[in-house]
Amino acid sequence: MKSFWLYLFQIYVWLFVYPFSWTLTAVVAIIISVLSILGAAEFAGRYVARPWGKIILWVTPVKLQIEGIEHLEPNQSYVVIANHQSTYDILVLYGYLPLDFKWVMKIELRKVPFIGFACEKMGHIYVDRRNRQASIKAMQEAKQKLVDGTSLVFFPEGTRSHGKQLKTFKKGAFRMAQDLQLPLLPTSISGADEVLPSGGLMITPGKIKLTFHAPIDIQTINESGIDAVMSQARESIASAI
Repeated sequence: MKSFWLYLFQIYVWLFVYPFSWTLTAVVAIIISVLSILGAAEFAGRYVARPWGKIILWVTPVKLQIEGIEHLEPNQSYVVIANHQSTYDILVLYGYLPLDFKWVMKIELRKVPFIGFACEKMGHIYVDRRNRQASIKAMQEAKQKLVDGTSLVFFPEGTRSHGKQLKTFKKGAFRMAQDLQLPLLPTSISGADEVLPSGGLMITPGKIKLTFHAPIDIQTINESGIDAVMSQARESIASAI
């Protein structure tokens, strides 16, 4: 019976959720692009991109549970690292990460219609993992954008994982934290893959949990080294998936 109602729900998904979400995304991307070109990228991030994430979660519908918000300090910049299960991770972070931030994303996403251009104009950072020199240049440019409490957001797995099994973390986020002398903010997203699995199209209404863990301070990074801190961060994130 549950499967029957889930398949029946897909009529709503294909007649409303997908068309509405794609249209809203295109419109929001255009608005963000224009505002960013006019010098209002921060405004666009706070007051256009955040509602975009929340609205799509609401129409899906997804109930969001947030824990650990007390770990965040106002006006503190972080290197935020989160696991990546689903497209819905992006909606959750855009909608409910209470920080101004710049996303570090793979260069392939620059080609996505509307979104790629809008993200570029907002100041998000594209990294070409096949070109080390270009990646280093992009990271150097990222340092200039961390002002007034702006944070960087990474998916350290590099690509989407499946369920509770985390992929191997890449070192870019951890090197950036060390270079910038910024604390790491491990962040867990649980349940997004049950709403929309990686590589899937069937959407299931449900609950997603967003957990902010205690930050890893720069002294720990300096003293313990990148490999030890990667292991510590990975354990923190895995504990709440």
